[in-house]
Amino acid sequence: MSLVPFRLSKTRRFEALVQPHLEVMYRFAYRLAGQQHDAEDLVQDVVVKLYPRLEELESVEQLRPWLNRVLYRQFIDQVRRKGRQGDRPLSELIDGDSHADWLDSLESEEEGPEALLEQERLGPVLDRVLETLSPDQRTLVLLHDVDGWRQEDIAEVLEIPLGTVKSRLHRCRAMLRKKLQRELEPISGSGRVGE
Repeated sequence: MSLVPFRLSKTRRFEALVQPHLEVMYRFAYRLAGQQHDAEDLVQDVVVKLYPRLEELESVEQLRPWLNRVLYRQFIDQVRRKGRQGDRPLSELIDGDSHADWLDSLESEEEGPEALLEQERLGPVLDRVLETLSPDQRTLVLLHDVDGWRQEDIAEVLEIPLGTVKSRLHRCRAMLRKKLQRELEPISGSGRVGE
């Protein structure tokens, strides 16, 4: 009889620690996996693995970055188990058949037809260009520029120095800029406007 209240107490303590961070963990998992189902599975795997480690969770000072680091490691382990498959998007390594286009989910601040036309034109181009980045580069750009993570948090979660995050982010943005310019350039190599 004394065992049941102990379990409830442990469960409640665990929920109180983890529940406030589940939404952030899911968003991070979605950026990594690229699909709702895979992101949910990834978060669930992490939560199940952490439940027996309640005492360790309670001793962590900044739980959010710690949980995201555990989530990232779990994702990397899943990718490694699937085997190395070249420089393909991470979402394809998990299950690339129904890759959700995150650009299509972004809402335009302007509701006019010009904004819709521009989004329709740029969305697929930006998506193609992002897919040419390595998985690490794409994750870095999505975390910082799309999800709004601070560079310090990215460095902590990915376990790399802050200077490395800054330089990689700078290089990724420069590559994206060049590739977007090439994709959107109306003039062909011959110097004439493309037909």
